[in-house]
Amino acid sequence: MWKNTFFLFFILSACAEELCKPDASNGYKVRLSLKTALGDDAYTWNKNEMFLFQSTLAFAMRTSHTGQSYEISNIVVCNETDRVSFWFVVTSPGNPTELVENYIVEEAIRKSRHRINSAFLLTDKTLEFVGILPTLATPVSYDTPPWLIVFGVLMGIIVAGIIVLLASSIVKRKRKTRRTDEEEADEETRVKTMDNGVYNMSFSVEDKLTQM
Repeated sequence: MWKNTFFLFFILSACAEELCKPDASNGYKVRLSLKTALGDDAYTWNKNEMFLFQSTLAFAMRTSHTGQSYEISNIVVCNETDRVSFWFVVTSPGNPTELVENYIVEEAIRKSRHRINSAFLLTDKTLEFVGILPTLATPVSYDTPPWLIVFGVLMGIIVAGIIVLLASSIVKRKRKTRRTDEEEADEETRVKTMDNGVYNMSFSVEDKLTQM
């Protein structure tokens, strides 16, 4: 009995490993940049770290799809390199020879991306799931629509421009009116001066005639 169980487990494991290979249809490549992220504090990638990765992925799959008991054995890893890159596939809990669909795996990774990154002290840029877009930031919601803010700014600029033009026209008009008034005043003064000169001259002539 025990020998049969062990043999069946060996066969299933071998089949699962056959499913994991570079460029597999339902597989994903992972790249880790430990030195870039942590510098001198970078840790060594080893079997324990890989165990943690498989555990984290199994956790993500369980969290995303409740009711499915994913185990570490369902996270099959292959083609591991010294530069810390590898491929993995996820097998079905009910059938280790059947791969889980891409969209299910991608959804689980996106939902738990922060937990996965935190487990390895990395970010979306230093823990890369090739083919799966990085975690998107939560869209910023505005109380006032951005287009309305832009419209308000443009209207403010236009109104300010109109006010400046009106003010400039009024100032020019006042200057022109003042200049005209000053010119009229000067002309009036000049005329009065001339009139006074003529009067004085007439008065002098009459005085001379009287004396004679």
